[in-house]
Amino acid sequence: MANITTSSKQFTLNINDFWKGLIMAVLVPVITIITQSLEAGTLTFNWKAIGIAAIAGFMGYLTKNFFDKPKIVVTDVKDDTIEGVKDGTIDVKLTTK
Repeated sequence: MANITTSSKQFTLNINDFWKGLIMAVLVPVITIITQSLEAGTLTFNWKAIGIAAIAGFMGYLTKNFFDKPKIVVTDVKDDTIEGVKDGTIDVKLTTK
């Protein structure tokens, strides 16, 4: 049976948005440090730049999700159903419980 999930509604945020935003807040500074280290040739930690990059990544992600339209994600679907939808031979109706 397929699992149906939706993202948060437009102009709202949910707890998953904050968790994913925190992941972005960690990844953005790591990429920044690696890029700056490659340019400089040494691995140095500029904590001010790391903090600014973390805040920018977190806020940027939350802002993006705040303005995005909601998305419906369907998982655990059989391959032949996916192929039928692609071919146009199967119509799919999503219902909620």
